[in-house]
Amino acid sequence: MRDGVAPSYLWLPEGQWPDMISFLLERYPQISAAQWQDRMGRGEVVNGDGAVLGPDSAYRRGMRIFYYRELERETPIPFHEEILFQDAHLLVVDKPHFLPMTPGGRFVQETLLTRLKKQLDSADLTPIHRLDRETAGVVIFSRQIASRGAYQSLFQRREVRKTYEALAPILRRGDFPLDFPFTYRSRMVEGEQFFLMREEAGEPNSETVIDVIERRGDLCLYRLQPHTGRKHQLRVHLAALGIPIVNDAFYPLALPCKADDMSQPLQLLARAIDFTDPLSGEPRHFESRRSL
Repeated sequence: MRDGVAPSYLWLPEGQWPDMISFLLERYPQISAAQWQDRMGRGEVVNGDGAVLGPDSAYRRGMRIFYYRELERETPIPFHEEILFQDAHLLVVDKPHFLPMTPGGRFVQETLLTRLKKQLDSADLTPIHRLDRETAGVVIFSRQIASRGAYQSLFQRREVRKTYEALAPILRRGDFPLDFPFTYRSRMVEGEQFFLMREEAGEPNSETVIDVIERRGDLCLYRLQPHTGRKHQLRVHLAALGIPIVNDAFYPLALPCKADDMSQPLQLLARAIDFTDPLSGEPRHFESRRSL
């Protein structure tokens, strides 16, 4: 781990390249020869045995290489996470809006995982579940490899109760019930654009219990309890009901990318999470201190 970031790795594929830098330039055209030469000069590209690789190192199919992702410019996220709980096995964090969970795309240092690894000097820290970058609230991390599977299995067996809150328009009379709470089910599949989901006819594979907490003018604060964990499930379900979440840039229509504009956070909050601890048998309840 370097500066909170674990190295990325790649198994070298079938092919013929005269040297290592020729392969890297073809594989990652967005990174210049000067950048690779600088990284290699710092000893930050190595093989599986830890031997430093240089620009002229031989290319060998099947070899595994390790390197660190670096960005020339990364947008600072001016919002901060809060640690709600920690013990030998778990770390529970209250995530702000706009902060990505893990490194990827245009974010490496400005991610929740990297921030926490640096703060706690914990190379084994791993998220047990995830929240969208746009969503705030409670998220749980594993601190130990040995106990990680016990907690991951809770989510796989759907033995974790997650409660969200969302601000959205009032649900009007029509094809949908007005008696709360009610359960909404649909079949969700990947959309034509890789980052979106959509509904289609067929056997439902997603389920959310929807209730009203309070009315706020033309909006309502809804309580949402997903019984399944499909990507963007809550956002898709409320949009399908005609009440898209306030400031949702994906549903019902994908809007132009807002880039670094952080003035309109998605009004979706992972309010609480409940489960029985698989190690101690004790009930666990963690709740966000944020509000919409």
